[in-house]
Amino acid sequence: MKTCIYGAGSLGTILGAYLAKSGFNADLITRNKAHVEALNEKGAHVVGKVDFTVPVRAMVPDEMEDGYDVVFLMTKCLENDATVRFISSHLSDKGIICTCQNGLPEPGIAEIIGEDRTYGCTIGWGATLKGPGVSELTSGEGTLSFSLGRIKGGTDDNLRMLQDILSKMGDAEIDEDFMAARWSKLLINASFSGLSAVTGYTFGGVIDDRKARHIAQNIMKECMDTAHKLGIKLAPMQGHDIEKILGYNGPVKKMISYHIIPVAMKKHRALKASMLQDIEKGKPTEIDAIDGALSQQGRKAGIPTPCTDKTVEIVHMITEGSLKPSPDNLRLYSL
Repeated sequence: MKTCIYGAGSLGTILGAYLAKSGFNADLITRNKAHVEALNEKGAHVVGKVDFTVPVRAMVPDEMEDGYDVVFLMTKCLENDATVRFISSHLSDKGIICTCQNGLPEPGIAEIIGEDRTYGCTIGWGATLKGPGVSELTSGEGTLSFSLGRIKGGTDDNLRMLQDILSKMGDAEIDEDFMAARWSKLLINASFSGLSAVTGYTFGGVIDDRKARHIAQNIMKECMDTAHKLGIKLAPMQGHDIEKILGYNGPVKKMISYHIIPVAMKKHRALKASMLQDIEKGKPTEIDAIDGALSQQGRKAGIPTPCTDKTVEIVHMITEGSLKPSPDNLRLYSL
């Protein structure tokens, strides 16, 4: 089986390292030439919650070979149309793409290569690229989980194959109602990743700042209400029913939800949103693919999403240079 990880940045490097450690070969493909050189010369070095180095094979996209049977897509969603068209020219006749991206990328990919060759994966752990060849695992090994599925639900041989590959790193489950898992991931990313970019905080910083936590709670509520209106029940995350423990319809349950958030997010306090990392590097963010996607779905469902909308607006102002990531930006929200 010919496999590659396209977009081997922070997350992709760690996935590739774990696969290589288990004896499974997957090419690591990234535009970052310095990263490619370091990976090939010194191996992939994983630090943080673990510490190991393993030899891998890395290359830039122009060096990508043909005939890949499985491509794990781990780039940002910013140029998905062009990226997927490029990858499709390097797939085998029955090759598939498994997108591990944020937001709701599957429908757009399916328009290019077909729904039967499009698979999705949500990742339950985080990472930060520390330098060429080095990526930090910022979540505990007990959180190394993957949820796999298809747009139309159900399971097939390709999903079982993907499950076997990803199980070499952590707990990989096939979700027959995968889009529900997508929405659960969107709920966390839209609230905590968006606010991390707005404030400059890690997820833990968002939790500890009272106003930031209230805003995150509101964004989660906007996501839940939108999903309900669209007929989607959010999937459990790490065995917990998000809607049951964090959802609310009245002031008492809202207060309980507010105090549960630090417990529910405890394992992810050290996470620094990739959007914030992109801002610090002067790169475009995925705000439109994450919070923007939630806002778009809210309009489709007829559900107001004021906190989500404001997050999109503020992050755009930051990337345009009129604001900087700061807790002071929280004053722009109306609660």
